[in-house]
Amino acid sequence: MAHPKNNTLEIISRLPKEKAYPTPLLFIHGAFTAAWCWDEHFLPFFAQAGYAAHALSLSGHGASPGRERLDTFSIDNYVDDISRVVATLPAPPVLIGHSMGGFVVQKYLEKHTAPAAVLMCSVPPQGLLASAIGMMFSKPALMKDLNGMLTGGKVALESLRDGLFAQPVSLDLLQKFAKNAQPESHRALWDMSLFCLPRPQLVSRTPLLVQGAELDHLIAASLVEMTARTYGTESHIFSGMGHGLMLERDWIKPAQNLLDWINTQLPEEKIRHDYHL
Repeated sequence: MAHPKNNTLEIISRLPKEKAYPTPLLFIHGAFTAAWCWDEHFLPFFAQAGYAAHALSLSGHGASPGRERLDTFSIDNYVDDISRVVATLPAPPVLIGHSMGGFVVQKYLEKHTAPAAVLMCSVPPQGLLASAIGMMFSKPALMKDLNGMLTGGKVALESLRDGLFAQPVSLDLLQKFAKNAQPESHRALWDMSLFCLPRPQLVSRTPLLVQGAELDHLIAASLVEMTARTYGTESHIFSGMGHGLMLERDWIKPAQNLLDWINTQLPEEKIRHDYHL
């Protein structure tokens, strides 16, 4: 369902059937996709666990406005998107960012704090260059397809499978992803490469969970571990899984890890909530 207080940016929301915990969750997607990727599994899972779960489509993505001027959007514009949505929520949310979304969350946390934040297969604070160079050598066909998508080309199903999944995936889901995949802002990609890197000392004011995937070809597990070291925390690397953690067959593993961690970060409100039920 669309969030009632925001009539411009696309928000997909799943709400608990019973009373929700006071702190909502806000999920931020990665490059080339939109909010829908969270609604396959994660939004219903967290709503069932008692959290109001919202996924944002950044400007120029999904049903949010601006597709025709996508290349003008910077990472700072995406940070502004998060700020606008946070202002419509009843309480500051836990932020969960995947890939590019994790980078945007880091930039948001330079100027704001959050109850907690999750960086899932995130572009590291050192930027995108190490990942791009690694992919050029290890997966040149995937790199070629991603570059083609930047200019509106279609990505091959095999490249999608290779880029996002290490586990078996249905043809239906692959075709759905291919249909919903879209170009990404050149400006945002340059920001993540060189021009707009996060300042870790500001970001680390917020408790962080860092998740990655053993068989991720886009953001290698070694880069996820580097992110965790930068922020003085541990990384959780899921074995046998690929970049699309929220869409993989074993999506429940990162979801449950995320839920358990959130519950440890918000114990007092959880107790209050359970007491009042």
